[in-house]
Amino acid sequence: MHKTPAQLGFRMPAEWEKQSAIWLGWPRHRADWPGKFSPIPWVWAEIARVITMGERARILVRDAKEEESARLVLEQANVDMDRVDLYQVPTDRVWLRDSGPTFLVRGTGANRERMLLDWKFNAWAKYPNYKHDDKVPAAISKITKLKTVQPVFRKAEKDIRVVLEGGAIDVNGKGTILTTEECMLSPIQARNPQLTRDDMEQVFADYFGAPHTIWLGKGIVGDDTHGHVDDLARFTAPDTVVTIVERNRKDENYALLQDNLKRLKRARDQHGKPLTIAELPLPSPVIFEGERLPASYANFLITNKVVMVPTFNDANDRVAMNTLAQLFPKHDVIGIHAVDLVLGLGTLHCLSQQEPV
Repeated sequence: MHKTPAQLGFRMPAEWEKQSAIWLGWPRHRADWPGKFSPIPWVWAEIARVITMGERARILVRDAKEEESARLVLEQANVDMDRVDLYQVPTDRVWLRDSGPTFLVRGTGANRERMLLDWKFNAWAKYPNYKHDDKVPAAISKITKLKTVQPVFRKAEKDIRVVLEGGAIDVNGKGTILTTEECMLSPIQARNPQLTRDDMEQVFADYFGAPHTIWLGKGIVGDDTHGHVDDLARFTAPDTVVTIVERNRKDENYALLQDNLKRLKRARDQHGKPLTIAELPLPSPVIFEGERLPASYANFLITNKVVMVPTFNDANDRVAMNTLAQLFPKHDVIGIHAVDLVLGLGTLHCLSQQEPV
């Protein structure tokens, strides 16, 4: 029997722990933003500009032609190009939170080691175009020269390769993980239909070093991933979770978010202690061609110096940013206009993947 990463002392660090880079994929899949693609590369450039205030931006581009195009946009947007690395790695789509690898660490200081988890990716059990995306972790492994493990779960004498997206989980780096029943356990868009709740908890313990799971219920309306937690609730400190709450009782998100809030209030951390819970509002519904989009302030991205928050031209933008500024007093909190971005059914956290030092 091979030892699991957790048995070897590896863990997934919390997002606020020191980072060396944020990985991005350059946007190209026009069908994700029907009729509104033209501003999207400029949104990416603004995200890269903010990332490079405190660390490197590592960006995957398809080929030399796309690299030249991306470089031009980044330079025009005043991005610190000394902190940008461009790699020619083809992708189908840009959601590196889900298609990219998970970085693990063990040890501290000069003795710190890192490794990668290469989860099986099947495009949220929904889309056909993911052959390139499923190869992204292997490409990043080659670039970083880090050892890579493909997570498996042994059941009925067979090794089952585990499907998991980074947006489906959030960790506090101390042994506790947040996820949802809708994403992990539902027969709709089923990622791992052979695996039970207990099986998934064992996967989290073995590969993230997180033996304590907090299960939320359903994800927000309009989320085509079927329940990703990074649109719902996020750790902001080892003992603190910020969660989305809808005040309008008539809104279709109201009941499911109240259920998640009740679950968090009952939840305990890895030491059996209750969590500190902060609340974020939702913006007014963002509708495009009659479809409600998954607009959520919980899809913020934590970098070394900045917490980037998706904004929606809404009065609650200010409330959300003030709340996150209180939760992250050592960071600048910066809004990134996401009304066009969310048409792709994801925003800042979905499109990024942090690399710890």
